[in-house]
Amino acid sequence: MLDAIITWSLRHRLVVVAAWLTISVAGVIAYARLPIDAFPDTTPVQVQVNTVAPALSPLEIERQITARVEQGISGLPDLVEVRSLSRFGMSQVTVVFEDGTDIYKARQVVSERIRTVELPAGVDPPTLGPVATGLGEVFHYLVTGDGVSAADLRTTQDWVIKPQLASVSGVAEVNSWGGEERQLQVVVDPVELQARGLTLADLADALGRNNLNVGGGTIDVAGEASLVQGIALLTDKKQVEQVVITARNGVPVRVSDVARVVDGHEIRRGAVTADGTGEVVLGLGFMLMGENSHDVTRRLEARLTEVRKSLPEGIDVTPVYERTTLVDQVLATVRTNLLEGAILVIAVLFIFLGSVRAGLIVAAAIPLSMLFAFDLMVRAGVTGSLMSLGAIDFGLIVDSSVISVENTVRRLSEDRTDRSKLDIVGDAALEVRRPTMFGELIILIVYLPILFLEGMEGKLF
Repeated sequence: MLDAIITWSLRHRLVVVAAWLTISVAGVIAYARLPIDAFPDTTPVQVQVNTVAPALSPLEIERQITARVEQGISGLPDLVEVRSLSRFGMSQVTVVFEDGTDIYKARQVVSERIRTVELPAGVDPPTLGPVATGLGEVFHYLVTGDGVSAADLRTTQDWVIKPQLASVSGVAEVNSWGGEERQLQVVVDPVELQARGLTLADLADALGRNNLNVGGGTIDVAGEASLVQGIALLTDKKQVEQVVITARNGVPVRVSDVARVVDGHEIRRGAVTADGTGEVVLGLGFMLMGENSHDVTRRLEARLTEVRKSLPEGIDVTPVYERTTLVDQVLATVRTNLLEGAILVIAVLFIFLGSVRAGLIVAAAIPLSMLFAFDLMVRAGVTGSLMSLGAIDFGLIVDSSVISVENTVRRLSEDRTDRSKLDIVGDAALEVRRPTMFGELIILIVYLPILFLEGMEGKLF
């Protein structure tokens, strides 16, 4: 069969050249589409279930929330393991599925199960974490401002910067660290509350009923319909103080009669400082699973430049970590190693073969092999990284080519007959094709076990 293939290729040289040109074009297109990252992503298929329960201790979080969520999601198809973390005010359950499970199917079955979980009164329903992986954290930035309070920095991050970055294509989530989440807090005077015969439930109910906008239908007059709206959304301290709790003998009892309304913030569980200049706010951008980290980071950087124009006076935002920096360094390392390796191989070929033409023919195997590999990597879903690109051995790539071309050059130089060069080249190729094939099969067998690695090892290698 090998003899037939070689003979046919020599007779149809233009077809072979055209076929490799087609493969080269496909390889160039595949390289442009090839996902590039610094390292392989070994994160398993997992879904995070987050539940927030303010003021509950870790022990109560475990008893009342985490245990119930774990029981609710047990028995899911393709489930591998369930891990959980219970801390003050928060429960996080990580559900790990078998490799190859569709992430969106996994999220769907988890979402359906957690709807059936009964949690204590007053606890918001569980939510799913973003569709991201352990390497999804691709962009960090700092929100700073001279003389600007931590509350104003956090407010700018949550209401100005975060929404704009979250709309970037390929972004799964934008998180905020540090600063103070502003709140209007009602500090109750228990003596005044008791003197008026009220309870904390009465106060909380009054605030809830008066802190919303409602629709009242329409009023039709002379053929025109006017919308009726009840506007009662509380936006500042004075409005909160004027909320009526109840009435005694026709006299309204307001919030200001039994409590003080003060500017406060959410319970803090950490802070962020930078460069010894005081407290700042840190923003973290996560990319969606399967996205190209290089492209997503570039889009986030471009959008952040636009966001600066809409920031309040005195507040600035500065990138402090971009995945593109790491990716570019890795690509530069790979590019340098591949280029230096290719130059050394070509130089050695020129020296030992003694022919520039023969050296170029052998060296052509390097780019053609890589272009063919790029197309296969895209089809197989393999990411271009330091592991997949940095381990290329040019010696193995040109091994058979060197033997075949060297034998052809020798046979051409020794021939003293009138035979055509095409016949001589064919005989030379047929003479060494079988032993070179065995050498290639031996190399293939050596690497074959890597193809059967599973789990984290399979993703890494």
